[in-house]
Amino acid sequence: MRIGILGYGNLGRGVECAIKQNEDMELVAVFTRRDPKSVKILTPDVPVANISDILEYKDKIDVLILCGGSATDLPVQTPEYAKYFNVVDSFDTHAKIPEHFANVDAAAKEAGTVAVISVGWDPGMFSLNRMYASALLPDGKDYTFWGKGVSQGHSDAIRRIEGVVDARQYTVPVPEALSAVRAGDCPQLTTRQKHTRECYVVVEDGADKARIENEIKTMPNYFADYDTFVYFITLDELKRDHSGIPHGGVVIRSGKTGWNGENTHIIEYSLKLDSNPEFTTSVLVAYARAAYRLSCEGVRGCKTVFDIAPAYLSSMSGEELRKNLL
Repeated sequence: MRIGILGYGNLGRGVECAIKQNEDMELVAVFTRRDPKSVKILTPDVPVANISDILEYKDKIDVLILCGGSATDLPVQTPEYAKYFNVVDSFDTHAKIPEHFANVDAAAKEAGTVAVISVGWDPGMFSLNRMYASALLPDGKDYTFWGKGVSQGHSDAIRRIEGVVDARQYTVPVPEALSAVRAGDCPQLTTRQKHTRECYVVVEDGADKARIENEIKTMPNYFADYDTFVYFITLDELKRDHSGIPHGGVVIRSGKTGWNGENTHIIEYSLKLDSNPEFTTSVLVAYARAAYRLSCEGVRGCKTVFDIAPAYLSSMSGEELRKNLL
């Protein structure tokens, strides 16, 4: 499979590393809005091109993996480039996924391409586990806890605020809420009761910190529904104390079985990630394989992780899967 990467930040580099680990894939080109000469990638002899030249590669790329942010990049880029390529993105603004799906689906169906959206670990792998668990235990309740870890999408949203130089946002589960769920108590929890958000922000000299803090705390879909704490620090402090991008979390389903619901069951799926972007892009690359296979079968339109059978993700054949994993 011939893969292209659009955007070369943390996600772009992660995709590049993941391609190296998949023998059935090759990186064809990296596309950037920056001066291509200023972008140094890890893979030898692969061109870096400006985004304005991307259509020159229309027949040279099987799947284009979009590595932009969900705040402003992907809502525009995914439907646009689905007109020309099979695409995969990691759009993670949960409240806007239905709207994003509709826009991308229309573009992909008209163009005859496959587009897979909202791929990663949440949305993505956590979404699948919520679906599986609710199907198995219909009399129950789902709980999702993220972190403690750096949210790339939320950090990117802060960086888009005028006067912000750089930022890291940590999502932190509320310990009492997590304990109650694991005990099978099935508590009714508001968004605010499940997580807090910690923001470490570097601003320009003379920036209005009060305005920036208010913009962060009132940002819809990101911070408005949480207890959010904003800490202004120096760039040196950010580099020293917040250079890594760890993350993780758990999906828990607490459910009842039996004639009178006398037995309680807990399903828990957890992730502990040294590198949020590298794990996210490992999922993106697996779904790029699925997008290519679906395209070869004549499938068209937008898909999510719910629509794609697990076998499409693996480099193993059906016979190998049945022998080794079933």
